[in-house]
This record gives sequence, C-alpha cells and structure tokens, in this order.
Amino acid sequence: MSLQLKLEYVTNLSKYERGEAVPSIESAKKIADAFGVSLDCLVGEGVNSKFDKKTVTRLLDIEKLDPTDKEHVFAMLDAFLAKNKLQAILK
Repeated sequence: MSLQLKLEYVTNLSKYERGEAVPSIESAKKIADAFGVSLDCLVGEGVNSKFDKKTVTRLLDIEKLDPTDKEHVFAMLDAFLAKNKLQAILK
C-alpha cells in the first residue's frame, strides 16, 4: 500500500471516530474484517452484536449439523453452562 493510501486510510478513520464522516458499507465491512468482528458487533446493534466472528461462525456451523448431532452439542453446552452457574453460586 502506498504512503498516500495509508494517509487517506488514517484520515478517514479519524473522521469516522470523530463523527465527521460515515463509512460506506464496503468500508465498514473492511473495518469489521480487520478487527475480526461482524458488522453488527462493529456498530453495537443487532442480534449478533455481542458475538465475535468466530462465535457466529461456530453457531452457523452448529445449525448445519443433523438434528441428532445438534442435540448432542446442545446437551454438552447445557451441561457445561449449568456447571459454571452452579460454581458461581457456590463461590
């Protein structure tokens, strides 16, 4: 990347941070990708705003499983979460 492009990038980011400009959807996607988050997470809105990209990808992968395998994954997850909730109560 040329120095000119780097300077334009930094200038644009500064404008976004100060609220002087709004990135295009393409720019917002590139920023989200650079931080490894979804667009929802980047703007702090939407169903997936609290999840990083890796978590969202895992959830999407679970959705693709056959029903029996999906039930096994959820059973293990439920057991793990129940154990952690119990440990938090006992502390």
